[in-house]
Amino acid sequence: MSARWGLTIPLTGVPLPEHREIVGELADLGYTDAWSAETNGSDAFTPLALASQWAPRLRLGPAIVPVFTRGPALLAQHAATMAQLAPGRFVLGIGTSSPVIVERWNGVPFEEPYKRVRDTLRFLRSALKGEKVTVDHDTVSVKGFALDLVPETPPPIVLAALRPGMLRLAAREADGAITNWLAPHDVKKVRAELGAEPELLARIFVCPTEDAENARRLGRRLIAAYMTVPVYAAFHEWLGRGEALKPMNEAWAAGDRKGALELIPDEVVDDLIVHGSPRQCRARVQEYVDNGLSTPILAVLPGSDLSMPAAVRALAPAG
Repeated sequence: MSARWGLTIPLTGVPLPEHREIVGELADLGYTDAWSAETNGSDAFTPLALASQWAPRLRLGPAIVPVFTRGPALLAQHAATMAQLAPGRFVLGIGTSSPVIVERWNGVPFEEPYKRVRDTLRFLRSALKGEKVTVDHDTVSVKGFALDLVPETPPPIVLAALRPGMLRLAAREADGAITNWLAPHDVKKVRAELGAEPELLARIFVCPTEDAENARRLGRRLIAAYMTVPVYAAFHEWLGRGEALKPMNEAWAAGDRKGALELIPDEVVDDLIVHGSPRQCRARVQEYVDNGLSTPILAVLPGSDLSMPAAVRALAPAG
């Protein structure tokens, strides 16, 4: 069994204040990590701040915080605050996010994403050590910033990375990489670019149900929502899934949303969505680990006969 076993919080459909009981159980169930996300639901840091007090043994991190939607100094403040709330247990995950979130929802130009991640990472390294930082990088310019609250131990920083350029940056300058939307056999290709040593984390979408058709219906909706985004389309082109997804992308681009869903092959859904009994799901997640994944982060999907807390318990390493 994997040495680490993470969970995505908040859980879908469960109000944040109602997470206290299940989050408090996670360590006893065998979970080691809780990782948030930031799209159009909760912000990345508030669930982690609560979890730091509810579950004092869990490692915590955002997967990921966009580098465009907060200034670099504010990102450093968030990270320093979390490092104080969870000393030695916080990891900062940063990444580009997407043009939809950055430009359409937040009105920030999505320009030179690789450089923005690189420059933000370099700034954060200095700021979280307590240095007074003045930098004029390609995409980040800061004059005379110093944290008032300096972490006793600067938190590790991991980068969202889907393709070779960002994976290699993570290997050179960060403490690991975060990826998602891949099959167990894809891990080897990602690991080859990152190298053997850095931590590799991945969010894995899990639907614990033996109703395969229901799981695939849900999976198709999610796959269409993500794989039509250019960065994910390019990722799966690199992984070798481009031809399989081409009909879906063409139908989507033509405005045929329903037809696009029907054109996603079952084998693609089964590659990217873990489903089956809880025991089968745990075994499938272990395949990712066996192929080189350091930390699986389960994102539990609705669609099973179990309540969300019951599904979390059933998917725990101890079963």
